[in-house]
Amino acid sequence: MYVPDHPGSCAAPFVALAAAAAVTSRIRLGSYVSNAGVREPLLLASDVATLDVVSGGRAVLGLGAGHTPAEWEAVGRVRPDVRGRIDHCIMVAEAATRMLAGDGMAEPRPVQQKVPLLIGGGNSRLLRWAAGHADLIGLSGLGRTLADGHRHEARWRSDQVDAQIELCGGKPAEALVQRFEVTDDGGAGYSAYAKEVEADEADLMTCPFVLIGTLGEIAAKLRQLKSRWGISRFAVRPPAIEGVTALLAAAR
Repeated sequence: MYVPDHPGSCAAPFVALAAAAAVTSRIRLGSYVSNAGVREPLLLASDVATLDVVSGGRAVLGLGAGHTPAEWEAVGRVRPDVRGRIDHCIMVAEAATRMLAGDGMAEPRPVQQKVPLLIGGGNSRLLRWAAGHADLIGLSGLGRTLADGHRHEARWRSDQVDAQIELCGGKPAEALVQRFEVTDDGGAGYSAYAKEVEADEADLMTCPFVLIGTLGEIAAKLRQLKSRWGISRFAVRPPAIEGVTALLAAAR
């Protein structure tokens, strides 16, 4: 279970995750992903370590470079350029993981010997770094942040996904599903969504970020994605949970 981390526009992630820890026993719990630009390494490490303790060793440290200008402004920081954001993200990731390992933070101590590190993003340099240091890489299929500070260019063409997977260097990658829809007319669903996001319909039908169709058609696409790119992990948003539950039931 992942919780988003956008201060000021969603629940505080580690409070929500601690509440989830109290009523679950097996699922892993992490932020998806914390904005390294507005999270101090020590405070982040302390939150993650506390979550690991209260969950009995189920915490995941999720980090990203922080694309939303408003979040930087809200904490009184100037949003750096892309290189600056990636540099800062890597610094925060390295510092927080050192602290979780006991360097500079005496208490609390995590239950896990190593809290898994999830890096989310699409920047080439960040993906290369994650390939050597992260335990899991979250791919969103999103590229450059657009002028509104929220939307992004899509990187959903097959050659772009090829490049992202290659940069992951064999490290486990999961895809953030931007649209999940169970329907008897998958073709119409892909066509409508392609117009909505101004993308090529053929790209949507092959990429791992859009899953539309009957349960059988979606299951077939999942097999194709695993075969082509080795992707067998998918993060979905709450509206998709009911459909995913049906998909899993049908697969049993």
